[in-house]
Amino acid sequence: MPIHARPPAIALMGPTASGKTALAVDWARRIGGEVVSVDSALVYRGLDIGAAKPNAAERGGIAHHLIDIRDPWQPYSAAEFAVDARRAVEGIVARGRIPILAGGTGLYFHALLRGLAPMPEADAGVRAGIEAEAAARGWAALHADLARVDPEAAARIHSTDAQRIQRALEVWRVSGRSISDWRREAPRERFPCRVLKLVVAPAQRAVLHERIARRFDAMLAAGFLDEVRRLRALPQLASHPRPLDLPALRAVGYRQAWEHLDGRFDAGQLRERGIHATRQLAKRQLTWLRGELDARWFDPAADPARLDAALAAFLGRPG
Repeated sequence: MPIHARPPAIALMGPTASGKTALAVDWARRIGGEVVSVDSALVYRGLDIGAAKPNAAERGGIAHHLIDIRDPWQPYSAAEFAVDARRAVEGIVARGRIPILAGGTGLYFHALLRGLAPMPEADAGVRAGIEAEAAARGWAALHADLARVDPEAAARIHSTDAQRIQRALEVWRVSGRSISDWRREAPRERFPCRVLKLVVAPAQRAVLHERIARRFDAMLAAGFLDEVRRLRALPQLASHPRPLDLPALRAVGYRQAWEHLDGRFDAGQLRERGIHATRQLAKRQLTWLRGELDARWFDPAADPARLDAALAAFLGRPG
């Protein structure tokens, strides 16, 4: 199908705390849309306050997809997301509505819109061996191992990102090829919609930093620590040998809250570390977004009229 004949979809991308969720709900209401969450924390049940998961009132009666689909001890990959999200998009289109993809997880957007390379399947034995090495030597040492066999991946993966280090080393050990080599063979399966890609982000970094600080304070006031206490009490997490290695608990804020409840630092340090970690996340997101050369950037507070005009032009509707 030629691109002009495909149904429309909107991709609302942006750093954390930039206002994507509220804008997605507003637009869905106005244009007859449904929201597909593109957020690696919102997939997990029980991660509500700290993940800024929109509640029923904030969803405003708009259907939201790919929220609360995994328990926090369960893994969920970008490849799984791409399959689930594509199915959700196809269902939305079949209902005659418009998909609005809203979130800030760059790998999820990449997997859905561009496709991922075919990769060797997980090997439980190899993974167990890598985990044993990490327990003995530390993930920083394994990151150094990765740098020797795949410097491109090591530059992309942080030395504390256990899941991605493990996967990159697993691919190398199973196949004898680096994960970077595999990625260069990514298929380009055509996404079924024509997509308007918009980045919503405050023009001034200081504004975003202030929004992040206010939101983290609001989370603490709303009972974020009680939420983490409930997670810690879950048998599957309480019995896990290294719960902070789980993808769910690497979500920004959760690791810091967990460590605070372990007694590693006080409440004031929790706030400082949580805000700092969230700002670092926003910085990484902005770095990725700057690589999306076909996306248009808007400040949601300063540019509402221009945002509406971009939407109207894309849909071929009066502004």
